[in-house]
Amino acid sequence: MAVLCVILAAVCCYDYSGRKIPNRLVLLAAFWGAGWQLWGRGLPGMFSCLGQMSLVAACLYPVFKIGGLGAGDVKLLGVTAGYLPFEKILPFLFCSLLAAAMVSLVKMWRKKMFRERMQCLSGYMQEVMRSGSWQLYPRTVSSGVCLSGPVFVSLLLYLGGVY
Repeated sequence: MAVLCVILAAVCCYDYSGRKIPNRLVLLAAFWGAGWQLWGRGLPGMFSCLGQMSLVAACLYPVFKIGGLGAGDVKLLGVTAGYLPFEKILPFLFCSLLAAAMVSLVKMWRKKMFRERMQCLSGYMQEVMRSGSWQLYPRTVSSGVCLSGPVFVSLLLYLGGVY
């Protein structure tokens, strides 16, 4: 887990400075996690790890398709979930997304754009309900939240025994 923490710290540096998560760091985390599970639990552990990574990424893919998450965020959440016991994946995802929501609320409050963003969300939901199909969510440059920090915080909460 210490290696994952170091990789996540590096991912945060890239994400917060360039708003992009490098695939090489996500792949490094995936290979390290699979190897760690192979070493500790054998082939079943490795396949379980890879399965969890794939399951989480596949479940979050529709959110990526409508613009709710970036591709790097989906991959990072999936890879990090592969390190955790299966029963801890949902609490991990909940904590990660809750932390991201809190960052988003603070960001909207500081930029005095809460009403504008809520009107955008309301309009989006009305259009989805009217059309009966999901649409690409309208994004602005300032509307995104880097998810690597909340993922790292959520992992630290897990390691600290919070969930």
